[in-house]
Amino acid sequence: MSARIPGPGRLTTLQRLLPVPFRRFPDFLAEMTQRYGDILAFSLPWRSYVFVNDPTLVKDILVTQQHAFSKSLGTRVLRQLLGDGLLTSEEPLHRQMRRIVQPAFHRERITEYARVMERDAAEFVERITPNEPFDAHGAMTELTLRIATETLFGSDESESARLVREALRLMMNEFPKMLTPAGALITRLPLPSTRRFWRARVMLDEIVYGLIARRRSDPQDRGDALSMLLAAQDSVTLSGASAASEVEGRSDEQIRDEIMTLFMAGHETTANTLTWSLFLLAQNDEVDRRAALAAREGDREYLTRVVKEVLRLYPPAWIIGRETLRDITLSDGSHIPAKTTVFMVPLLLHRKPQYFPNPDAFDPDRWLEGEPPPFSYIPFGGGARRCIGDEFALRETTIVLETLLRRYRFALEAGARVETAPLVTLRPAGPVPMRAVVRLSAFTGFF
Repeated sequence: MSARIPGPGRLTTLQRLLPVPFRRFPDFLAEMTQRYGDILAFSLPWRSYVFVNDPTLVKDILVTQQHAFSKSLGTRVLRQLLGDGLLTSEEPLHRQMRRIVQPAFHRERITEYARVMERDAAEFVERITPNEPFDAHGAMTELTLRIATETLFGSDESESARLVREALRLMMNEFPKMLTPAGALITRLPLPSTRRFWRARVMLDEIVYGLIARRRSDPQDRGDALSMLLAAQDSVTLSGASAASEVEGRSDEQIRDEIMTLFMAGHETTANTLTWSLFLLAQNDEVDRRAALAAREGDREYLTRVVKEVLRLYPPAWIIGRETLRDITLSDGSHIPAKTTVFMVPLLLHRKPQYFPNPDAFDPDRWLEGEPPPFSYIPFGGGARRCIGDEFALRETTIVLETLLRRYRFALEAGARVETAPLVTLRPAGPVPMRAVVRLSAFTGFF
């Protein structure tokens, strides 16, 4: 028998979420979950929502009944910047393109990428000025920007990449507004922010299409993701497609969309994870001490646990949305009508005490006790749409942390207030002011 899903009334929802609901979701949902439980329904005048915070129901959505869902409005908004890449495309295009992109993340390729990560991280450490204040998020963004351009494009396209990053930043800032009823109108009005966004989009396309054209004129495999995508056009046929729709017939537009998606996922999310890593280590002396020792001794097992714990507390993909294509009933009997936005929030799911005791504590050793129940920890999503670059992201974050912590500890500036900005990804709301302090040698009191 189908069950009605409880939740707050329309007036309460409006009072708590307006004027920009997306930014207020984390606090609102945390409070409503305490009141109504792990599945709740609410609505705004323009849309109905169901929030799911139970691993079994998350599996329902991401795996068991995945074909009853399409991507959500938020993902459709992202298409204005990213096009139909892996993040935003629907089936069957998503499945077809995943097959094409997958070779760029084979273990052998990631080993090649790791050499780039190690070199760029080492050069970054040499440029650090000890004891001078700096913005950790800005610094991590610059570093991951360089790594992303070299692993994606095969060269240090620094100036081009900075322009691409600016376009992404504009999109992040405008994203919450674009999810409101006025969002479609905002993108068409000659507002300063709108003009900046579309100028950035035009500039972005010029850069990426220029890179594709240059690579076509010199098609050798440079070991980067763009080489793989272009080579795939000559060797792979889309599953189930007619002869006229073979991969070699795909336009540069699709290559552009995939490159932009990989660039955002590989640069933006890793920069955030590294920033939150330094932020948490700065406040946890014992974990920082052990992480530094692990870095000195090449113990990546401990550093991997550190990264997993950072992703638990500050998952870059903090919200995952879907939209029902038809009426469905979840495994607990909850009924969800068609055209309802259903979403999961790893930022809250990862802090459930029944799966993560003392959930707000930064404790990498909790991972020694084994994995939590399936779908209670989903920093990279789950099911057929799980992030294709998860191993790449974990490897990069671990390598960079190892390189940084070997020489420095990072201290927050006195009085610094660091808050989250729940935008497309979970970013810091502003600069993260820190200082790099040289670690003493093991013979003179390393710790």
